[in-house]
Amino acid sequence: MGVETEYGISALPPRTAMTQVEEDLHPMQLSNHVVKAYGSVEGSGGTGGWDYETETPLRDIRGYEIARGNAHPDQLTDSDLGMANMILTNGARLYVDHAHPEYASPEVTSALDVVRFDKAGDTVMAIAAQRASLSLGRSVRLYKNNTDGKGASYGTHENYLLDRATPFDRVVTQFTAFLVSRQVVTGAGRVGIGQNSQQVGFQISQRADFFEAEVGLETTLNRPIINTRDEPHADASKHRRLHVITGDANLSEISTYLKVGTASWVLRVIEAGELGADLRLDAPVAAIRSVSHDVGCSGLLTLADGRRMTAVDLQEVYLGACRRHLDRIGGELDEAAATEAKDVLGRWQDCLDALRTDPTTLADQLDWVAKLKLMESYRSRDGLAWDSPKLALIDLQYADVDPRRSLYGALVAKGLMQRLISAEEVDRARTSPPEDTRAYFRGRVMAKFGDSVVAASWDSVIFDVPDRSALQRIPLLDPLRGTREQVGQMIEECSTVTELFAALGR
Repeated sequence: MGVETEYGISALPPRTAMTQVEEDLHPMQLSNHVVKAYGSVEGSGGTGGWDYETETPLRDIRGYEIARGNAHPDQLTDSDLGMANMILTNGARLYVDHAHPEYASPEVTSALDVVRFDKAGDTVMAIAAQRASLSLGRSVRLYKNNTDGKGASYGTHENYLLDRATPFDRVVTQFTAFLVSRQVVTGAGRVGIGQNSQQVGFQISQRADFFEAEVGLETTLNRPIINTRDEPHADASKHRRLHVITGDANLSEISTYLKVGTASWVLRVIEAGELGADLRLDAPVAAIRSVSHDVGCSGLLTLADGRRMTAVDLQEVYLGACRRHLDRIGGELDEAAATEAKDVLGRWQDCLDALRTDPTTLADQLDWVAKLKLMESYRSRDGLAWDSPKLALIDLQYADVDPRRSLYGALVAKGLMQRLISAEEVDRARTSPPEDTRAYFRGRVMAKFGDSVVAASWDSVIFDVPDRSALQRIPLLDPLRGTREQVGQMIEECSTVTELFAALGR
């Protein structure tokens, strides 16, 4: 699994006299400056391009492919349009996506590693913004959020590798209610209600108001709760990648941990066919918005069979199914996976219990509760109404990636937000890849042989080897091959890419 985040971007007016063209940089150009700025950091990664050969953004899991001529331009993600694109030494990808700089984490096998490499991405972006500010002579600001409050939304997408044999209609019917109801744990909080913030107030999720369909291929328009892109980035005969676009951009480590940890366990249950309950909602699109607007977490949702449950109740049903599944297969897990599973399910239960009694007790764990508590303190002190511009500014400043300005960072510095990983771990994850997936091979060859890497993707690396007439592609279709255990010593013992290929051949 892994997470990819588009960061909100803006720039203050230049500090020195500049041409009109430079003053009016398009967000795409500004994002390009940010990505290139990080490329100047020593040991950041290679400048090789991205290999789009195996990408299929218009292929639908439901059995068809949209013709390019009929696709919206935003769906054509298999071209970089000449924008900056980097493969980092930690196995991640840093690039320009539409009008935003985007960081896509390396693929990992644990929820804690998702947190580790997601936080590394925030550090990457903070460094990139600082360097871009110096080179442009103006302050570039990056925000880990999902909307500008004026109608635009940009995504934080999760990716989970599933067994191709799992019927997709089962995923749709059983996973939808989980995604709709999980906001009570994973929401980032937002000032304003409606896509254009046309109503005053505070809501749980930044993304909820932007979903308009139950199932579909799009990600930037007519957004669906269940995305149907069939682009596994792995052996398509064995795997399916579920591209989840409903999540918020979380700063809280516990919110991120529970977001991916609970989803991965629910998907395990669905793959095994062990949910054991019909949780289909009567109107999922309306429900995802109503859950977000209900900060008391007590509103009732109507299921297809007429039953009514709160979002917390729905989450409890999913949790129960996960507990039963863990009891059955727990002996098959290694010690680290079993420990994390128990921790995820335990924290999940604690959050649901607190949401039923007093959500404010979660202010040191969940983004939306932390943000709401912060807002209420300002409202109480200064007598602010929900339509106050000051509250909108606080909402934005919470998400600033610069630790000197970030209100989330200020809460962490004061010990008011719980953490799962150390600053040293984050710094290490910024430059070093995970050791138990193919990301290890990708990251290590970028660090050691980056000048010889022509292009890379999630499932391949292409080299220019001096003694070979053609470019050489190393396929990485199995996400669990290319680990430190398998190739670590070989990479360390090779001093040139020619030696690497000789070793690979042996």
